[in-house]
Amino acid sequence: MPLILSGNVASALGTGYDVANSCMFNNGSSDYLNKSVGGNSTLNTKGTWSTWIKKSNTGSSKGPLFSGYADASNRVYLVINSDAVVVFGKVGGTVRYTAQVDQNNRDPSAWMNIVVAIDTTQGTDTNRIKIYINGTIGTIGSTNTPVYPVQNSAIPYAATSSYNNLVGALYSTSLSQYSDNYLAETVFIDGLALDATSFGEFDSDSPRIWKPIDVSGLTFGNNGFYLDYEDSSNLGNDANGGTDFTVNNLTATHQTTDTPTNNFCTLSPLFNLEGSYTLTEGNLKFLGTGGNDGTGSTFAVSSGRWYWECEFDIVANTGWAGFSTAENMANLGTGNALSTMVGITYFGNSINWDTSGTSGTASDGDIYGFYLDLEASSGSWTLKIYQNGSSFATETIESAREGEHFMPIVGDASSSDSGFNANFGNPIVALSSAVADANGYGSFEYNPTIGGVNYYALCTKNLAEFGG
Repeated sequence: MPLILSGNVASALGTGYDVANSCMFNNGSSDYLNKSVGGNSTLNTKGTWSTWIKKSNTGSSKGPLFSGYADASNRVYLVINSDAVVVFGKVGGTVRYTAQVDQNNRDPSAWMNIVVAIDTTQGTDTNRIKIYINGTIGTIGSTNTPVYPVQNSAIPYAATSSYNNLVGALYSTSLSQYSDNYLAETVFIDGLALDATSFGEFDSDSPRIWKPIDVSGLTFGNNGFYLDYEDSSNLGNDANGGTDFTVNNLTATHQTTDTPTNNFCTLSPLFNLEGSYTLTEGNLKFLGTGGNDGTGSTFAVSSGRWYWECEFDIVANTGWAGFSTAENMANLGTGNALSTMVGITYFGNSINWDTSGTSGTASDGDIYGFYLDLEASSGSWTLKIYQNGSSFATETIESAREGEHFMPIVGDASSSDSGFNANFGNPIVALSSAVADANGYGSFEYNPTIGGVNYYALCTKNLAEFGG
């Protein structure tokens, strides 16, 4: 079984509803969606926001989910601020409500569902704002003193008839923050305060697992919307039939199949391997800054056959990519990087394959495919590496490593920058071929099947089938 069966595993549990796509928002390129609302709300005392989110960054300023504004004195937002879920509203320059749920919403490998329902008609003030995380209502006010809306007051989203709606960005006095997350099933319900069961359900066999349900039949109201991100040419399409959002800095490559019902591997920002590095583009682009920096990924496996691709983005002095065992990750960056990994290193533009001594030439844009076979008989586990679709080398994994858990890794071990684009099935650059695995998952430059043997994308649907 996998060491890390990351995130929501509804796909492994036979859910009756599949989420097809998500949208990857990148803070560095100021990605967001916006549209103007020109009509009155269905009911200005009630509203509900819901989205599924997979975090790419744990920072305090990169978690905007929704925002709406007429101006700086009339605005509302829902954000993840570091680990806290925060909702805030201001009308006429006065804060009408603010509420925060503090809990460790920091896992970059997991999908989670956030639902915020506001109903100012409630007689008890603490019932006027409810924040649900994965189907469970959160505790408000453990850190910051909440401000609850006055009974029967208009919520800021509906206090005027002219508002700008934002997804993936925050407005204070200007657009000031942008999201660094994957979003899926993004919904606003105008005029109703719904609980989390309108957007998800607990799995009957694994009741701690919260999974999505079909929301297309909900009543969205005059100014409601539903973003399913299924049209790569128009990621702002309102699937409810309302006015579409304007797309800002998002392209077709920002549409992914990494969703709450099929969670894909990414690089992880949580490893700190004695150096500094930057992850962007949904934790799929790595930039090292020199000095033994590197990271692992969000999945580790001990059985099955698996495939991923790594594009050399910057060929500088020394870097490496391949697999390491999770058990040995603590040794990386301390001089033992190569002895604890099975993979490829480069020194300038000279390629060296682990201990086998195979060498070659690397250039920017080269794509290396890693085929990990953990299904062979004892002592015969292998990792095959292909350079731009051609066989480069095969390494037999020592029998002593059998039973350990292997994860993709990348890193930099020099004083110069090294860069990689990782593709676990959701590429951040356009492909010339776009090949899926034998189960139809992922999109790769080269075929995951070689020599008649199928290798598979690192995603929860494949993990559920093959046992990781």
